[in-house]
Order: sequence, then C-alpha cells, then structure tokens
Amino acid sequence: MLTQPILFSPISLGSIELSNRILMAPLTRARADKHHIPGPLMVQHYADRATAGLIITEATMVMKNCSAFINEPGIYSEAQVAGWKEVTKAVHQKGGKIVVQLWHGGRACHPDLNNGIQPVAPSPIAIEDEVHTPNGLKPYTTPRELPLDEIPEIIAGFKQAAINAKEAGFDGVELHAANGYLLDTFLRDGTNQREDQYGGSLENRSRLIFEVLDAICEVWGNDKVGIRTSPLNGFNSMKDSDPVGTTFWLAEKLSHYQLAYWHLMRSDFMGEQQGDVNTIAREHYQGNLIGNMGYSYEEADSAVLDKQLDAVAFGVPFIANPDLVARFQTDSELNEPNPDTFYTPGPEGYNDYPLLDQKDLVSA
Repeated sequence: MLTQPILFSPISLGSIELSNRILMAPLTRARADKHHIPGPLMVQHYADRATAGLIITEATMVMKNCSAFINEPGIYSEAQVAGWKEVTKAVHQKGGKIVVQLWHGGRACHPDLNNGIQPVAPSPIAIEDEVHTPNGLKPYTTPRELPLDEIPEIIAGFKQAAINAKEAGFDGVELHAANGYLLDTFLRDGTNQREDQYGGSLENRSRLIFEVLDAICEVWGNDKVGIRTSPLNGFNSMKDSDPVGTTFWLAEKLSHYQLAYWHLMRSDFMGEQQGDVNTIAREHYQGNLIGNMGYSYEEADSAVLDKQLDAVAFGVPFIANPDLVARFQTDSELNEPNPDTFYTPGPEGYNDYPLLDQKDLVSA
C-alpha cells in the first residue's frame, strides 16, 4: 500500500461530488437487448461497481441507426430511458454516481447493424478492418460524406439524448469524442478531408464537437458535462498529423467551457503513434483532467499526488473486479479478466467475478 493514498480522497468534478478519484472508464460489453434496451444484467453490473468515485457508462447510442456493435445500449427511446432508470436507481441506492457516455458510431456503423443504412462520416474513407454483424464478420463499408444539411439532425440527436439522460436519472453526461467514432473522425485530419466549414483547420475540424457540446451544456449546464478524447489512439484506423498540437488546441478551447472534466486517453491501442499529450493538457487546460489507459494503482496515485491528473479512470480492472476500490484499499490481489467473455451475451464474464471475502476486508 502507498503511504499517501490520495486516490481515496474526495473530489468535485464540476458540481458532481465524488467520494474518491477511482473512476470506472466506459466499457462496451454488449449486454443490452436487440432493441438496445438495458436490462437486469446491466442493472446488476453497474450497481456492483457503485463504489467507484464515478461510473462512466459504456458508449450509448444517441439516435437510431448509429450502432457500431451488437446489443450496445441506446438512450433515444422511452423503453431505453426506462431501462437506464433502473440502472441509475440501483447505483444511487448503493451511494454511487453515474454519468452516461453519449455516442454516435459514425463510420464504424455497418449497414447490417442499422437496417441497411450506409454509415456517415466527415469524408468517404472506410475503416481498414472487419466488424462483427448479425450476419457474421464483414469488412467495414465506405461511409457517405455527411452533408451540411444533415448536421443539425446529428446535433439535435445528441441534445435529445442529453434530455433523455436527465429523465433517466443520471448525474451528468460524457461526450464521446474519441476512438474513431463520429466526432473524433471530424476532429482528426486522417479522416477529415472536407473543404467546407467542418474541414481543413483545427478550428473547422473541431466545430462539430463544440456545436454538440454547446447543445448538451444547454440541457445540463457545463458543470455536469465531461468529454473524452483520444488524440493518439489508432483504433478504428485513426491517425492525426499532429496529435500533440490537437491536444494543445483542445486544452485552450475546452478551458473556456468550465466543464466537469476532460477525460484524456494518453496513448495508442495500436502502439503506433507516440507523444506526451498529458503534459500538454495539464499545462494548458484549466479544469479537472482525468487520466486513462493502462494505469496501475501506484502510477495513478503518484500522478494525482504530483498534480499531473485530478483522477484516473480504470477500464479492464473494473471488468473483473467490481470491488476494485476495496481491493486497492486493502492491497488485495486482483481477479484476472477473461477476454473471451468481454462481448458475449449473458452473465458469464459479466456478473460472476468473485468479490473479496468479508474476512479479507476485516483483516486488511
């Protein structure tokens, strides 16, 4: 155990009061039903992890026909809102806090997942990979360029989802602008080759993100809104010619928003792009900075103690350890996750990881 466990100290992210700085990162687990409705499995899963300072839900569809997985949740229908109400109620009954991550899959949306509808993106450039569909593994399709007259519909979809999130009882929302989905593809120049007001300069490429952010903040107030970005991550065939410069731009621009937090992914899943985006963000962003990607407990605590970060979001460790906070507190061994069950239906590998015995907690 570390002698100064600052991760267990409380923090205010905007107006969201947290009991600790150990956040649960968004983790797509594909356990909603075929109508993208959260059910009892998801209620238990999130409630079991309520000791996290803040739960950030998995990527959640803001509108119809923007699915990039099988059975990920949405928040655009009454039934979906009702399902999420059960989740938030269960988390709150255990003293937890939870925000929903609002998301549009963009070019990662395959027609087989979306009633035959071609996906949209800033430019007609396909992901160089395959995707699991109800009809088997298929290559990603080339998206159509999102026309200017359809952009207001996208913004309105995010805004309505934010309204629905309030109805569902969430404590706030996180805007998903990372990992090669719609908003991220507008931001990075490897996927945005437009020549209109949404392409070219960083100001233009970030325009849609900030128009969506403005719409969401109208609903929630800036102090209950966070944003997640991944300037280095090559997942979904993403590249940017200047990820550090993009981070600097976002840091300056986001500072004016006084958001609850900025959730920054520090590295590249694919191991190709390198750069120190955390330092740039810390130096130029005036607000709460959440670190993410591959942090151990010790590294996370040191980063917060040294004021490099304000909190850290843990992903995979929360999959196998619903009581991750208690395990960190007691210096207990962590359960090992089973990747074979990350996206499979049912409770196996989702709600069946063992908790610490009470005797272990007492003796620690």
